[in-house]
Amino acid sequence: MVVHKLHYEFEGWLGDSLIESTPCYIVSEGMAQKLREAGLSGFALDDVEVTKSETFGEMCGGRELPKFRWLKVGGVPGQDDFGVTPNLVLVVSRRALEVLKAEGIAHALVGPFAG
Repeated sequence: MVVHKLHYEFEGWLGDSLIESTPCYIVSEGMAQKLREAGLSGFALDDVEVTKSETFGEMCGGRELPKFRWLKVGGVPGQDDFGVTPNLVLVVSRRALEVLKAEGIAHALVGPFAG
C-alpha cells in the first residue's frame, strides 16, 4: 500500500509524541526536531493534516494538540535507525529509541531492533 496524502483524526490523545496508524506514523514537531538533530537514518518528514473528532472534544475537552509531522519510514530494519518489517512492525535502533523515549512515547508500541 502506498499512501500519498495523510489525514489523521484524533479521537483521543494520551500525550505521546509518536502516533501509529499502520502503515503510517506521525510525530510531534518537537519530536521531529529531535530526530533531525540526532542525525538518524531511515525516515523522512512530511506534512500531515490533523483534525479532532467529536469524540475527542467529549473525551479531552479543550485539550490542544501540538503540531504534528508525518514520519515516513523507509529504512532497512537492522541497518537504518528506522525501519518497518514485512509484517508492518516499526523497529528502531537503540540510539533512535533513546531519542523517542526522551521526547515521550509512554504508550507507543516500539522497541529496539533485535535481529
